[in-house]
Amino acid sequence: MEELVIRDADVVDGSGDHAYRADVVVDGGRIVSIVKEAADAGCQRPKARRELDAEGLVLAPGFIDMHAHSDLALLRDPDHSAKAAQGVTLEVLGQDGLSYAPVDDRTLGEVRRAIAGWNGPGDDVDVDWRSVGEYLDRLDRGIAVNAAYLIPQGTVRALAVGWEDREATPEELDRMRQLVAEGMEQGAVGMSSGLTYTPGMYAPDAELTELCRVVASYGGYYCPHHRSYGAGALEAYAEMVALTREAGCPLHLAHATMNFGVNKGRAPELLALLDEALDAGADITLDTYPYTPGCTTLVALLPSWASEGGPEEILRRLADEATAERIRHDLEVTGSDGCHGVPVEWETIEISGVGDPALDEYVGRTVLQAARARGETPWAVARELLLKDRLAPTILQHVGHEENVRAIMRHRVHTGGSDGILQGAKPHPRAYGTFPRYLGHYVRELGVLSLEECVAHLTSRPAARLRLPDRGLVREGYKADLVLFDPRTVDAGSTFAEPRTLPTGIPYVLVDGRFVIEDGRRTDVLAGRAVRRTPR
Repeated sequence: MEELVIRDADVVDGSGDHAYRADVVVDGGRIVSIVKEAADAGCQRPKARRELDAEGLVLAPGFIDMHAHSDLALLRDPDHSAKAAQGVTLEVLGQDGLSYAPVDDRTLGEVRRAIAGWNGPGDDVDVDWRSVGEYLDRLDRGIAVNAAYLIPQGTVRALAVGWEDREATPEELDRMRQLVAEGMEQGAVGMSSGLTYTPGMYAPDAELTELCRVVASYGGYYCPHHRSYGAGALEAYAEMVALTREAGCPLHLAHATMNFGVNKGRAPELLALLDEALDAGADITLDTYPYTPGCTTLVALLPSWASEGGPEEILRRLADEATAERIRHDLEVTGSDGCHGVPVEWETIEISGVGDPALDEYVGRTVLQAARARGETPWAVARELLLKDRLAPTILQHVGHEENVRAIMRHRVHTGGSDGILQGAKPHPRAYGTFPRYLGHYVRELGVLSLEECVAHLTSRPAARLRLPDRGLVREGYKADLVLFDPRTVDAGSTFAEPRTLPTGIPYVLVDGRFVIEDGRRTDVLAGRAVRRTPR
């Protein structure tokens, strides 16, 4: 007898088609049968050792978070309710060009410092891996939800070239090609870049094109955080489209937003650019989070020249008065490339987290508010924070536009991604609320998407990008990564004031046919594993 039958569910199967009522039977981690309209037809009802009454609940494929920063959180916190409680059953890690594999002892320490704001200092996780394959093996020991991995191009460049702003030598480029090939062979699904973060931003297009050719040869995709989301946003999007078309590599645009005042109302221009490329045969997808503010680290706003050489060089430059004044001028007057070519507006920069508890007074305040309270200039406060906290502060950037958010989420190649940073006392609520917010706010309350459309955006579309043949749909033979939610009550509990509040209306989540959320509570099940690239 099978393990589980989910009775009388309203199945929204991820295809975009209309919902239907069915009994769904799960056994051995897979969906083994779907009996439609079983109760009404009077046919033999399927039986199982356990029956779950799903009356009034929607059964959907588990949600796929196409942009996650849980690289260490999955190992540090086995509970991982931040994602499991949202109905997320698969996260894509290794984002924005910086993560923890492949590394050697030198680059591991450098990367830990560089992205402490994303993942914490990392000294509480035993990093017993160096290669991509070893990291995926570590995930296979058991995690809350499944995880796929992108090779981080910035980390690869740090390994082969260092943190200097210069072109790679032919030998260094060969080494980078080799590292990318090894990572793909070991199971990565593609490559990411952070082209406003060092050292990845120092790579010219020709170098990126060569690495994308390697990714494409293994059936992977390229996921860039491109060179500008501000003053040069459209040009930056066009650059990535042209680069990947030349390389013959599928493109997935990370957190595809149009931010800052210069881009208010300009989403249609981006979508027209993408539609033209798609109609010409380009393979493009994108992800977004359903909020207007962004989130990053405070140090990321600095000009690229100030970040050359890595974290210790940044601290040295900040400590020097003359160099710090040059940094301030680039930030406040010129428009730093780290701040997307737009002069920083300190009233939009909210401190969301610090590494040193002694600096907690800054959290939840904008840099401008903190400066006024202290009788100092905003740059003096920002500089002091960076130096005292050794580059760890995270920030919210209140620079987005609701009309752009809504326009982009309607697009035919849109998928969902939280870009969820789980660090800090007041993280962005998207880390805990992205997927229920789509379903509650944008589907039920605003009607921006229909329920069937939205579920397809969050399930089958990302599964297709990841080339996963047995995930993303409620189909017989598919993996039983499933979520049951109440369409009348599902909503994000997280807010900017209380960002770690769990969602409502998601009572059941299954990973590999096992309940990780049951009756709205996290179980002790660790059914997640690494999801490796499907060979061509």
